[in-house]
Amino acid sequence: MNNNPPTFAKQDNLKFFRTLNSRVNNYFKENNIQKTGNWRLHLKTIILFTVFLAPYFLILTLDMPFWAHLLLTIVIGIGMAGVGMNVMHDGNHGSYSNKNWVNKFMGGTIYILAGNVYNWQVQHNVLHHTYTNIPGHDEDLDAGRIIRFTKEAKWHSFHRFQQYYSVFLYGLLTFNWAITTDFKQMKSYLKRKLSYGEAKSPKTLWTTLIITKIIYVSIWIVLPIVIGITWWEVLIGFFVMHYTAGLILSIVFQLAHVVEETTNPLPNEDGEIENTWAIHQLFTTTNFAPKNKIVNWYTGGLNHQIEHHIFPNISHIHYGKIAAIVKETAKECNLPYYEYKTMRSAVIAHFKHLKDLGMKPELTA
Repeated sequence: MNNNPPTFAKQDNLKFFRTLNSRVNNYFKENNIQKTGNWRLHLKTIILFTVFLAPYFLILTLDMPFWAHLLLTIVIGIGMAGVGMNVMHDGNHGSYSNKNWVNKFMGGTIYILAGNVYNWQVQHNVLHHTYTNIPGHDEDLDAGRIIRFTKEAKWHSFHRFQQYYSVFLYGLLTFNWAITTDFKQMKSYLKRKLSYGEAKSPKTLWTTLIITKIIYVSIWIVLPIVIGITWWEVLIGFFVMHYTAGLILSIVFQLAHVVEETTNPLPNEDGEIENTWAIHQLFTTTNFAPKNKIVNWYTGGLNHQIEHHIFPNISHIHYGKIAAIVKETAKECNLPYYEYKTMRSAVIAHFKHLKDLGMKPELTA
């Protein structure tokens, strides 16, 4: 990763964000509603935690065939991804509630999803939301050598097949969180002195990471084995749970940023990005299935990525309403507003883009 972060153009001649911010603030003021979550988010939290944890307790308490055990681990994975996208995500953006302790508590649910609050907030809130789609700074674009997400990434001959094998690797996202990623990220972020909000001492962060990992393994692996479930059934179920959640989360994340329309801007010689930060989000982000109520409910509004990137501190339950304001303001300023009408079209576009990026650069020039 590049250790010299780029800066964004300071002058917005179109006055896009000033106008947009005023209109969105007026929407909340005129309707007398808060920007944080409400009863709809609270009800969703209960439902998703039930989907996430109820199958786990059934596995612990009922004697069942292995095939039923596996089906329940898939359900756990679905609930796990749902909690991550709806509860943990809003909590760590400070948008779940107007009470700070509630946001911290809900953001802390990442610990039972195999992640770490510090790492998530640095990678997602700082690096991804600030330097969206900028190669060398947005870690969401970094898949090592195995997948080529941008034209700036080095090409290898096996990338010709990445549109086929990438989907199998996507499922490893949260499994890697649980085993290796958190340790590598914390070492890197502390070395680079990165933080989000109030900085904590490395000793505190490492202690928290190790203790929460021990608790996590105890809950999801040790306890089931102790009560009598065969160890190999536990390990396979653990993997299936994570693979299900990882596949869902990865695909949702990629549809918003790795498609043909979105750009990967590079800073100029002075280290500056061409556009202001808000306009940069329009060029690097796309929505999908904005009218699909099921997709919108389950993905925590992440199908409204444009709204989320410009207003990350507003709860996702409001994105459907403010989307019309964002779209209209962008149109008035002759700025892009990318969206795919359906999730199917977005998925097709993503893997088509992977195919294009997998071609040898000399052949696509």
